[in-house]
Amino acid sequence: MDIGYARVSTGDQTLDLQLDALARAGCGRVFTETASGAKADRPALAEALAYLWKGDALVVWRLDRLGRSLGHLIATVGELQERGIGFRSLTEQIDTATPGGKLVFHVFEALAEFERDLIRERTNAGLAAARARGRKGGRPRALADPKRLALARALHEGGETDVATICKTLGISRATLYRHLKARPTPDA
Repeated sequence: MDIGYARVSTGDQTLDLQLDALARAGCGRVFTETASGAKADRPALAEALAYLWKGDALVVWRLDRLGRSLGHLIATVGELQERGIGFRSLTEQIDTATPGGKLVFHVFEALAEFERDLIRERTNAGLAAARARGRKGGRPRALADPKRLALARALHEGGETDVATICKTLGISRATLYRHLKARPTPDA
């Protein structure tokens, strides 16, 4: 059985165009939703996916109605294929039950993998360039400034200021304070 899924992003938009197309396509049931495509939590989509059985097909008016991104779209269609469920997009005329539809999704998968590899490459190149300029990655150290560390030690050793107040004043956690207090003081501190 063909199961339809229709989505609009805002309440101002109407589902009519999608519903008409899904009805013409012969969908036995249609799940509808008003939610941004960027939202991960789409209850009607989850309900539609749970409703599908082996041999069924999920039908959408356009690809962008289903996936938040190319990666999400490929993952969703891949999960459907693993369950023996087909996928059809009416506007793009993609049907994963046909060899041409399968080919299109294999091309999409290759493009998504290529995009991930490019992102990884650019990230690594950027990190290498930053290291070459003397920058280190990660979060800045909370008590890297010797004056702030000396202040923390003085307040703690003075005994008049409690740990919570020291941490709040310096904007650090208890663990950070105790870690630095346990470390040996540097000669210039």
